[in-house]
Amino acid sequence: MEFPIRVVVYLRKDYYIMTMLKEKVSASFFAPYNKNDEPYIRIATGDFEELDSEVGRDDALAAYLHSFAHELTHYQQWIHDKPFLEDEAEETARLIVEQYAETREHP
Repeated sequence: MEFPIRVVVYLRKDYYIMTMLKEKVSASFFAPYNKNDEPYIRIATGDFEELDSEVGRDDALAAYLHSFAHELTHYQQWIHDKPFLEDEAEETARLIVEQYAETREHP
């Protein structure tokens, strides 16, 4: 995966992120119209304590890694002028997290 344009990642302590369309989401990718402007990813992490108690620390962290990988897929779609396809983002995120999990005992 290449990163020809810098993408900043913000980890927010909020429970959700509000998109420009006023949707509450757990993560988002901002894709500027002009590729001279910087894109960014935001991931809400305010539910960590709840996730940790419900599914355990490793799975809670894996959920954030999945969100990050999902938004990175949208970044790649944007870089290559492709449509933002949710199915592709979900499948790619799943594969990235699975590949990462094979290299670590814990996230």
